[in-house]
Amino acid sequence: MDVTGSSVLSGSQRKQIKSYVLRQGRMTTGQSRAIEAGWPDYGLHSANGQVDFDATFGRQAPTVLEIGFGMGDSLVTQAKQSPEKNFIGVEVHKPGVGHLLIQAIANDVANLRVFNEDSWDVLTDAIPPTSLSAMQLFFPDPWPKKRHHKRRLLDASFLGLLVTKLEPGGLVHIATDWVPYAEAVETLFARRQDFVAATVPWRPETKFERRGRRLGHEVRDLAYQLVQ
Repeated sequence: MDVTGSSVLSGSQRKQIKSYVLRQGRMTTGQSRAIEAGWPDYGLHSANGQVDFDATFGRQAPTVLEIGFGMGDSLVTQAKQSPEKNFIGVEVHKPGVGHLLIQAIANDVANLRVFNEDSWDVLTDAIPPTSLSAMQLFFPDPWPKKRHHKRRLLDASFLGLLVTKLEPGGLVHIATDWVPYAEAVETLFARRQDFVAATVPWRPETKFERRGRRLGHEVRDLAYQLVQ
């Protein structure tokens, strides 16, 4: 049994259970233009196979993957403030991708690339083995109702896939404003012998986080390092 209370699923089974509801929303003119203008430089597709990070970024550098970056402001901030790292964002909602590209283009950010698709496809098909220095998951949908726990992104099956993509010593950084979800994550990692608790690194505050704090939510950051 995994931490959500459901059986550990195979990769194909887990892929069919989406951790999100796709609400495309209204694309602004600026977001549409940014995707059209920026995609050739910033866009990646899992259908093209495993990404050659050195060729894509034109250098060798630690590569951080963020899953579900929302509108992307905090990811662009990280890329600007850590130019020594490569950043790859994954987001299914196209308006968020468009907003990120507006910011990336305006700030001439060169160390950032983006997927507009499901994270399971990206990890399975596009991320080479043992290639990531870190994976970030900030404020994922906690799916609070017990019958929906199977839709949580971070479970034993997903973590099993992620382990194959992290380099030795790679970091997993999770932030949530739903305490029961944080406790479930702690239980998930406590059951594994290939991770140890780690110091939580700095990250920018997100708009979602500020909203949660205004509502009185407790924000928790958790970090775990893959044992070398």
